[in-house]
Amino acid sequence: MRDYGRDVLAGGRWRRPRAEIPRVPAEPGLVVEDANGAGDGFCGAVVACDKEAVTLEDRFGRRRVFPLAPAAFLLDGRPVTLVRPEGQAARTPGRSASGSVAVTGLRARVARESRIYVEGLHDAALVEKIWGHDLRVEGVVVEYLEGVDDLPAIVEEFAPGPGRRLGVLVDHLVPGSKESRIAAQVSSPQVLITGHPFVDIWQAVKPSVLGIPAWPDVPRGVPWKEGVLDALGWRLTPPDAWRRILGSVRTYTDLEPQLLGRVEELIDFVTTEEHS
Repeated sequence: MRDYGRDVLAGGRWRRPRAEIPRVPAEPGLVVEDANGAGDGFCGAVVACDKEAVTLEDRFGRRRVFPLAPAAFLLDGRPVTLVRPEGQAARTPGRSASGSVAVTGLRARVARESRIYVEGLHDAALVEKIWGHDLRVEGVVVEYLEGVDDLPAIVEEFAPGPGRRLGVLVDHLVPGSKESRIAAQVSSPQVLITGHPFVDIWQAVKPSVLGIPAWPDVPRGVPWKEGVLDALGWRLTPPDAWRRILGSVRTYTDLEPQLLGRVEELIDFVTTEEHS
């Protein structure tokens, strides 16, 4: 009876105790949603915090300042009160491999219907290594194709439409190439086809990262990967060589700008409709 008090009927009508709102330090990179806004539900990562207010930045670089009011934010869908962390002035936001603010305290969101398609396994692995964090935050799934020869049929099968966008990253997308002619056959406003000029995604990795002066030229008629390995003197199979290349990549600074811009463009395209 000690657990329930001396008299279960004492004190008049019984009331359920109110749930206590957790107090969460506003650590840099923590992603929360404004719970008291004008219906827009601004969501962003903490980039600054003082004794009175916190600044949030969304993935598009937009910033807003909010007062540190009780239960003013949602974390994983639950109300929280943000407080200034101890020693916050000495801390800086963490960064993901893509250079974006690293998100902490947020579960990967449910996948969107929109998708990003890339040509092969190597493309998918490189995108995941650099942009995987961003893609999980945004709920974007990357799938790989076995070439783009059947791209128009693949797009038709995907059935793009409002809220269901498709972004496609194509290798060697240069004027006059086979890939450019295939891409020109797709004209849906809900599909964005873009690409890089490299023969293979290997070339999107800066040569200096691998300790080579440049990617070698491979004569016509010679399989590109095998020709590269012969020219470099790497006694490796293509799969082993790719593991070596991918293992040398750490952040976006290890990749060529021609790839960086195109992947960022695709991520923005498949997520913009919801934000706009």
